[in-house]
Amino acid sequence: MSTDRTRPAGRRDQSGPRSTPSGPRSAPGGPRSAPPQRSRRLQPHRPLRPHQWFAERLLAVLSGQRPVHWMLGHTIGEAYDQLAELAPSTPLRATHGSRPVLRHCRGAQPATGVVEAFASIAAGDRVRAMAFRLEQGADQRWRCAAVELGGERLTAGAPGPR
Repeated sequence: MSTDRTRPAGRRDQSGPRSTPSGPRSAPGGPRSAPPQRSRRLQPHRPLRPHQWFAERLLAVLSGQRPVHWMLGHTIGEAYDQLAELAPSTPLRATHGSRPVLRHCRGAQPATGVVEAFASIAAGDRVRAMAFRLEQGADQRWRCAAVELGGERLTAGAPGPR
């Protein structure tokens, strides 16, 4: 066992512990000096916009990753019925082992308290389009009011896209 208290047992090189910001520093240009590293600026985490948040949730339901009732408090009008009608067929399900991902999501605000959004969803070599409408209630919460996939209107009672 080594009697030198600055090195771990079994270490045979002559360098001591690495310098720390509050500890000793080696001379500039010395054998242990490392080139200065540029610190990568970490971008602060920006919260998702309402349409981005809803796109992720709708994707999870329509791909079968989450149950329909997960959207119960987040829908109004026929939107929940549309989702309940579609979810069993999982129109955005994974293809050939590729989990569907949200590629792009954009939204427009045609009126105060309304966002109309579209998203493209990719699963393997397949890309699908999804459009939805959000409405802001008196409680300032956003809720999904309508959903469309691939240009076909999803209405309660109508068969979904094949």
